[in-house]
Amino acid sequence: MEYRSLGRTGVRVSKLCLGCMLFGRQADEAESIRMVHRALDAGINFLDTANVYGRGASEEVVGKALKDGGRRDRVVLATKVHARMDDDPNAQGNHRRHIIQQCEASLRRLQTDWIDLYQIHRPDPSVPIDETLRALDDLVRQGKVRYIGTSTYAAWQIMEALWVSKELGLNRFVCEQPPYHPLDRRIERELVPMALTYGIGLIPWSPLAGGFFSGKYRRGEAFPEDSRLAGSARHYGDAAFDVLDVFEELAREKGATPSQMALAWNAAQPGITAPIIGPRTMEQLEENLAAAEVEITDSDRQRIDAVAPPGRAIVPFYEAAWGPHTHRW
Repeated sequence: MEYRSLGRTGVRVSKLCLGCMLFGRQADEAESIRMVHRALDAGINFLDTANVYGRGASEEVVGKALKDGGRRDRVVLATKVHARMDDDPNAQGNHRRHIIQQCEASLRRLQTDWIDLYQIHRPDPSVPIDETLRALDDLVRQGKVRYIGTSTYAAWQIMEALWVSKELGLNRFVCEQPPYHPLDRRIERELVPMALTYGIGLIPWSPLAGGFFSGKYRRGEAFPEDSRLAGSARHYGDAAFDVLDVFEELAREKGATPSQMALAWNAAQPGITAPIIGPRTMEQLEENLAAAEVEITDSDRQRIDAVAPPGRAIVPFYEAAWGPHTHRW
């Protein structure tokens, strides 16, 4: 397994990150724990979850898996805060009350004394960024959080946060988690150049475009009713299947699968730290793990670029908040 620096921190993480969104839900507890242990055995040391995944179920399962394996100290454990957790009007958002409260709850569910990477799950235009950063900075100074990051922020929002951190002497964001795959490459316009310039790690979610590169979808056929994209078939036209055709061709040439090709391409792109894999079964995990051995050549990139133009979106996933803040104070 290859290990890369998480932004400019110097912390080394595996080039594949185990996403735990489905653990404790679509994947039952026992299978989820087995998948965590298998990933660790394969060299993955980077796990990503969130408080909102199953309203805490995913964090609880991950906590049990790391306690059972006795390998918490060797894992870079990431979780997130932002989304609504119950019907309390204050149980959501990026304000101090919610961040502090949910960090304590995540620590209990994860059965750990610290979170390696605490990420703001989405922007919150109603809350000034200094409010969010001061709360996160307190958590870092208390030793409950090691590093802080974001998910699905626009480049300008991260730059605003970096400026505020510098002005106020606060800990800065070290990474961003955007959607990124061959069908939506818009982060290459501004987010990737910004990240490379300022030492921000990039941890793409949905590197398989919601499972589109899994091989279960065929041109001209109805999407399986039990699939993640069942209600989105209208968005996947000929241009999307033209991209899939190229990945299937490359996969046949390399003795791989389309999903392994998509993951390998993602991990090999400039600025990318580690795409997040999100297995539901052990079989899917094993297939994902094998992507770490697939090599992407310049010729491969040229063939992919011809059908999936750099910086463009064929099927839009990246919905960062492009507009200015609309603070309500």
